[in-house]
Amino acid sequence: MASEYHRGEMDIQEQEATFVMFNSLTKWGSLAITSLLVWLVLWFCTPTGFLGATVTAFIVAVIGVVVLKEKPDADH
Repeated sequence: MASEYHRGEMDIQEQEATFVMFNSLTKWGSLAITSLLVWLVLWFCTPTGFLGATVTAFIVAVIGVVVLKEKPDADH
């Protein structure tokens, strides 16, 4: 029974792709929700108005894209 187990023979390409996709969707979805919430709160809950809220949400989105984008792997 123990001889039927073979360590490390399973192909995990699909699992790796799912993991990368899940992390990407989580990362970019969080940024989208954050930008949307900033826009809605500033537009409806402060005297900032539509234009100020839009500009601020856009700035938050741009900063988020710069921070969250894929970085090249460091060669060690």
